[in-house]
Amino acid sequence: MSLDEYFVVFPEGGCQEIPLPLGIEDLVDMNGLVLALPLATPRIIAYRVVKIRRTEERGIRSCYHYLELVPSFELVAYT
Repeated sequence: MSLDEYFVVFPEGGCQEIPLPLGIEDLVDMNGLVLALPLATPRIIAYRVVKIRRTEERGIRSCYHYLELVPSFELVAYT
């Protein structure tokens, strides 16, 4: 039996556990939750998943989702 853990790694270096796995290019908020499209406004803090790393140790599978900050001018296309 193994346990699955999912984390987001912010550009500043912080790490936070999230409930579900993410995919590459997913847009997420500051809590690591996927943003619903279309966005209501481009004036939000949003991150994009750019890299996923998986590790396994003694029955614990960890999945790390690395994020990059999305500038507001790119978010206009999602409104």
